[in-house]
Amino acid sequence: MNKKIGLREAISIGIGGMVGGGIFAVLGLAVTLAKGGTPIAFLFAGIIALITSYSYTKLSQTYPDRGGTVKFINQGFGTTIFSGGINNLLWVSYIIMLSLYASAFGSYAPNLFQIVDRQVDFHIYTSAIIIIATAINYYSIKVVGQIESYSVTIKLIILLTFVVIGLYGLIGNPNLHQLALSNWQTPIQLVSGGMVIFVAYEGFELIANAAPDIINPERNIAKAYSYSVIFVILLYVVIAAVTVGSLPFSQIATAQDYVLAEAAKPMLGKIGFTVITIAALISTFSAINASLYGGSRVSFEIAEDDELPHHLTGQLWNQPVGLMITAVATFLLANLLDLESISTAGSVGFLLIFAIVNYVGFKLFKEINAKKHIPLAGFLLCSVALLILVEQEYGSNRSGVIVAGSVVAFCFLVEWIYKGTEKQDK
Repeated sequence: MNKKIGLREAISIGIGGMVGGGIFAVLGLAVTLAKGGTPIAFLFAGIIALITSYSYTKLSQTYPDRGGTVKFINQGFGTTIFSGGINNLLWVSYIIMLSLYASAFGSYAPNLFQIVDRQVDFHIYTSAIIIIATAINYYSIKVVGQIESYSVTIKLIILLTFVVIGLYGLIGNPNLHQLALSNWQTPIQLVSGGMVIFVAYEGFELIANAAPDIINPERNIAKAYSYSVIFVILLYVVIAAVTVGSLPFSQIATAQDYVLAEAAKPMLGKIGFTVITIAALISTFSAINASLYGGSRVSFEIAEDDELPHHLTGQLWNQPVGLMITAVATFLLANLLDLESISTAGSVGFLLIFAIVNYVGFKLFKEINAKKHIPLAGFLLCSVALLILVEQEYGSNRSGVIVAGSVVAFCFLVEWIYKGTEKQDK
């Protein structure tokens, strides 16, 4: 019998999914792209996540299923090449998120203990954490859950402390002027910056997978989505403001991959730097643990719905085959791609997936008892944001856009080949 989930636990799933490793991984990148307007960039991304969470709420209440997003896509389009391609993209987007978290771990860990030099250490720590997390997933799913529940509490306490002390530390800080309107990038660049780091918000969709077990779903599912997303928007906006107001842009650029730890230095010195580094390692480690499990479940659900070979419903040792495939793919991506390319590919994937989920919410608005203009607004916003992101990044980070486009094409190609061979077999 499954343990029922109360409102507090459901909110924790949403917050834990979003404040996984995302903020630690992409904050420096966001400041590089949006400069003084970084809090607004996070706000833009958060508003899109909040509107999308309305579609997720209505779909989760009507179709509670552990498949979550996979179930919603299939409900809207049936088991077609299109739905299969989007669901494959969800699995690959999990892998991209995992490589983002692993990259963040590899960037923060050398701050505590250097082995060779920062560049070599990055690959050592990134590879080691993926191997350790995979071993834990094979050893016990219960341990994965325990790590996640403890880490949510620890990282939130540390981040909220950072916010409180940071806001106090802004008084009289000579870098406070960096938040002035004159230091903001153009509106298009702010939207683009917000979209590159959109991956920092994607985790709220994990609530959908828990929907069948949530007590009093009619009330609690809606509250879990809205409370968790609104809380994280406020948290990210304030963290961004404290960071930009605490450090000169040149210092943020130098410490881009571990900027949150650097931002704690002016207020708390070396101790603050170390504490935030530890928080980053705990957060990214727990996010890798949970996302490895989530990724293997997604591949299992897709195969069960006959959108990928049924071999993926089988087990390797004591876990779904997808766990090992997810781990190996994460290992390769994290070691081969740079942070901005990983972040761009992840954001493209989730903006496209969320656009489609919003479209399903619009298409099925009567069945799910939704106000159809909200999912429609979500679909249009995700679509426009995706176009702006691709257009802006194509000029500054062409390789990231090519990676993202190749990933999307690969997902649909695999589905087209699978459906074609399946027809021939019949």
